[in-house]
Amino acid sequence: MIKLYDFDSLKPEEILNRDIRAEKNVEDVVDAILADVRTRGDEALKEYALKFDGAEIENLQVTQEEIEDAFANMDPYFLETLKEAAANIESFHRQQVHKNFVVNDKPGIVLGQKYTPIEKAGVYVPGGTAAYPSTVLMDVIPAKVAGVSEIVMTTPAGKDGKVNPVILAAAATAGVTKIFKTGGAQAVAALAYGTQTIPAVDKIVGPGNIYVATAKRKVFGKVGIDMIAGPSEILVLADGGCNPAWVAADLLSQAEHDKLASPVLVTDSAELAKAVQAELEVQIPQLPRAAIARASVDTNGKIIVTDDMNKAIDAVNIIAPEHLEICVDDPFAVLNSVKNAGSIFLGKNVPEALGDYFAGPNHTLPTSGTARFSSPLGVDDFVKKSSFIYYTRDALGKVQSRIADFAEHEGLHAHAKSVTIRFEDQ
Repeated sequence: MIKLYDFDSLKPEEILNRDIRAEKNVEDVVDAILADVRTRGDEALKEYALKFDGAEIENLQVTQEEIEDAFANMDPYFLETLKEAAANIESFHRQQVHKNFVVNDKPGIVLGQKYTPIEKAGVYVPGGTAAYPSTVLMDVIPAKVAGVSEIVMTTPAGKDGKVNPVILAAAATAGVTKIFKTGGAQAVAALAYGTQTIPAVDKIVGPGNIYVATAKRKVFGKVGIDMIAGPSEILVLADGGCNPAWVAADLLSQAEHDKLASPVLVTDSAELAKAVQAELEVQIPQLPRAAIARASVDTNGKIIVTDDMNKAIDAVNIIAPEHLEICVDDPFAVLNSVKNAGSIFLGKNVPEALGDYFAGPNHTLPTSGTARFSSPLGVDDFVKKSSFIYYTRDALGKVQSRIADFAEHEGLHAHAKSVTIRFEDQ
């Protein structure tokens, strides 16, 4: 049963304690896999596919025929849903595109900033207990909008050596360039270092298990990464007027992901807290993934009760959740008080699943409290900013003494000389 807590009796560090660092045995396994793939390439990937996924892989790259077969056998209604979701996601992310700018308000001086897409992006899509076509759309479409020219996707094959057809359909819909049958830390290694078949990329995005997260952390620097994703989180901020059955269902929408997921309710209503606690016990046994949801709720779930809504918002900002549902009568009145959250769902008719699949904002979000300083995946993750400077000789001459003086104050004579030498012939 989910535990109830009084906000005033909790220390901030007790409200939600999360640590995403890998254990030593995970570190050792990942180090070995990274080194092996870097050395043996495709051969290592095929061996790991057999070892970890039970898949005998002959050709790592998914063929066009496999993609066409996926479309041919797909439920037409789901294909339409996929296309509509993709359109919503693209429309939202086009609003994130930045414009270059130039400043020329002083004689002889031009300053500016330009945006350039990265050339190659790698997208990791998890396999395992479920298929996630939504992750494909969310990770690929911002890259396409940003202008990335090559998008490489990796995902583990099933025991039949094939990729789930819904994943292939989503990848083709989103605009993936190449798809490869490999998963786990070995896929991250392949994207970072390249193999005989898989090209090395400039940045790796996408969620995964602890081995994938650890591998991403270890290759950072060789390549860019989006974030180190921890287990899924949801925080429902609710007033006493909420339907407890709805709140319980929303908490379970994340609890069913993973035994390590964190479902949290923060409310100023003790009555609602008890009703949700009881409702969870009704709904959990009805779930196909009841065992996972049970472990998540009992181990990581919390209901925090405050004596007013201001304290409830304080709890939200301390927790900095991945998903935040603001289930109150006037959510817009609360919105500006929320400082730390990945994605915010406003009102009592906006379940987290709406954002997961369809609305348009990205569902690849900061976890483990990192919403205090990081943001959802978006177009910005696939572009670089470069500043540029132009001065005429006259413009440089007007400030040469100040630049030289600044450099000398830092003890860097050559810096100063690089400016003043241009005027020594005068």
